[in-house]
Amino acid sequence: MPAEPSHPSPGRVPEGEIPEGMSPDARETWPHPALIDSWLGDAEIDFEFRPGEDVAVHDDPEARAAARRFRDVLGTFASGITVITTVSNGQPVGMTCQSFSSVSLDPPLVLFVPARSSRAWPVIQRVGRFCVNVLAADQEHVSAQMASKGADKFAGIDWRPAEVTGSPVIAGTLAHLDCTIHTVHEGGDHYVVVGRVEHLETTGGDDAEPLLYFRGSYRTTDC
Repeated sequence: MPAEPSHPSPGRVPEGEIPEGMSPDARETWPHPALIDSWLGDAEIDFEFRPGEDVAVHDDPEARAAARRFRDVLGTFASGITVITTVSNGQPVGMTCQSFSSVSLDPPLVLFVPARSSRAWPVIQRVGRFCVNVLAADQEHVSAQMASKGADKFAGIDWRPAEVTGSPVIAGTLAHLDCTIHTVHEGGDHYVVVGRVEHLETTGGDDAEPLLYFRGSYRTTDC
């Protein structure tokens, strides 16, 4: 029986097409749209901690102890907090992400590391573009809301479309980086997502403080 013709939804990349600027190998791990939709439920938080922080461990005392040590050691590395955003089918999508880093100056590349279980990541991957919002010290509530299981993560949050991709730029952030997906690599129970920076700017003043995460708690440079 011949397959029924495909009719892509608005805002989605049609099957088989690669968004401009995306490396072909980034397309290989895209899940089927039906699978993506099934992941959009709100059964759990969508906070992308440092790899290993939120992964279930086999019920074995030695394995649990080793995992706890791994997490405790990595927890001593303080990091900033970002919110990764995109727009799919006309709706804003976001997730809180601790695992973000710069990669290259030429070409300008950055990376973030979503878990395989992430609900937001498959949507971002299919769209092929995203914006990294660097949170300020007074935006703990933004981090919490974007990591929550609530249906409308953007309720009460002011944002505007990014200059190049149209992804949400959250008001009050220290900076944002507007990106297209460059490559996606498998990394155990996570993906390593490399994005090409198309536009970036700082939006906080010189005296603005960052929101940090250290040993399982939010911090700022004042404490």
